[in-house]
Amino acid sequence: MKMGASVNFKDELARRTARAEEILKQYLPPEEGFAAQAARAMNYSLQAGGKRLRPVMMEEAWRMYGGTGREIEPFMAGMEMIHTHSLIHDDLPALDNDDTRRGKPTSHVVFGEAMAILAGDMLLNHAYETMLKAFCMTEHPDRAARALCVMAEKTGIRGMLGGQSVDVENDGTPLDRDLLNYIYENKTSALIEASLMTGALLAGAEQAAVEVMEACGRRIGLAFQIVDDILDVTGETAALGKPVHSDEKNHKTTYVTLYGLDRSRKKAEELTEEAIGMLEQSGTDCAFMKELFRALSARTR
Repeated sequence: MKMGASVNFKDELARRTARAEEILKQYLPPEEGFAAQAARAMNYSLQAGGKRLRPVMMEEAWRMYGGTGREIEPFMAGMEMIHTHSLIHDDLPALDNDDTRRGKPTSHVVFGEAMAILAGDMLLNHAYETMLKAFCMTEHPDRAARALCVMAEKTGIRGMLGGQSVDVENDGTPLDRDLLNYIYENKTSALIEASLMTGALLAGAEQAAVEVMEACGRRIGLAFQIVDDILDVTGETAALGKPVHSDEKNHKTTYVTLYGLDRSRKKAEELTEEAIGMLEQSGTDCAFMKELFRALSARTR
């Protein structure tokens, strides 16, 4: 969809976010049987709100490269399940020990620590159960297979979970720029990279285009995390829906502690413009994605 003067970006983003929400609802685990409480814990966190940025990005990359059909939908839902799994575990007492997420009590506060751990585990597994449904919805199973491989790699030890492990291992210790970038590029960027790459792959994009999506995702993910660092210092709990000054409480090294607010803001802006420049060279209608990237860099919550 082209973003002309008659199209309001905020309205369009709201529409796409609502669509991602409706798709996610179709794949929620049923709250029934002996494991009903576990399903309730999974669904509590999945339905606690959020920006749904990753599935929105995934669908837009798919659209940019000519995607048609419905095989994108289980991947969109699966991505949000993977992301939510990581948030449940991030909030646990053994990690960030946060009591609020998206303006609501965190999973371990509501369901207890043991059930929160299991709910996170089950969400990660349910994500792959969900994404596998795409093979019954596509005439191109090879594309779905490649997309699933990307999702698995970007989630695992060479991606999000690897970044989280290094973050935990170095919790409370001073970090240099290279190690901090490694953590951010894996813990945060990897899922954004996977979202953009998966959308392009399912649409049948060439490998070169998929690599452009990966490079864009790395930059936008890093910019996104830097803005998170800034908001942890300058934001308000009511607006963010989670505690502020959490990084200081946990003695974390961030871009703000290394470079200060002004240089951190400039770095986030530079990374965003680099990603936008790559989009502009892609030969696609990327107007919405460009607006989205800029909105993420300028966000206040």
